[in-house]
Amino acid sequence: MSNHQRLKDWSLEDLPREKLMKSGASSLSEVELIAILLRTGTKSLTAIDIARMLLSNSGNRLEDLCRCSISDLSKIKGLGPIKAITLIAAFELGRRRQLMPVQEKVQIRSSSDAAQYFQAQLSDLNHEEFWILMLNRSNKVLGKRVISKGGVSGTVVDPKIIFREALEARASGLILCHNHPSGNTKPSEADLQLTKKLKAAGTNIEIGILDHVIIAGTSFFSFADEGIL
Repeated sequence: MSNHQRLKDWSLEDLPREKLMKSGASSLSEVELIAILLRTGTKSLTAIDIARMLLSNSGNRLEDLCRCSISDLSKIKGLGPIKAITLIAAFELGRRRQLMPVQEKVQIRSSSDAAQYFQAQLSDLNHEEFWILMLNRSNKVLGKRVISKGGVSGTVVDPKIIFREALEARASGLILCHNHPSGNTKPSEADLQLTKKLKAAGTNIEIGILDHVIIAGTSFFSFADEGIL
């Protein structure tokens, strides 16, 4: 393959953006990651070619490349000020990420811990919302996502969206949560059936449904506490 072959002529497997989407950022080389930031090349050079030159001029050392100024980067053939600025911004984000203190994740130890995570957010709503709390194997919170918002009496929940979010976060367990604007904590038949359906689906992909919490004003109902999960 010619070094100057256009990216559009490569197979999709070799395109850095496609490769990232399919296999994740960790599967890409430094050259490919830089090429994604550059986006385009020139008439005679691909973004991959320019990325290779960038690394080569820095002794193939990322730490040296990250120390380059806009002026230094702009000296590379095919790399103007705009692309140089993009690279500098990416390098600075990486630098700031390294400087951030490591924050201890919140651990969910009980249904009341889970309820407290949502109480202030859901207790006073006049419509239903369905959320998930994503946990690792130590029941520490990886994040939470709203799945759907509905009316006073219900909201439509798509299991595919729930498990897509869980898989992307690499969650080992989920806590389901929704609110009852009526103030009644008792689960409906639809609540019971949905929980049963999600638990079965989660078992197949090894993502456990640890609890389903219903928020109703200052009160809550826990499926796990009631032994009906």
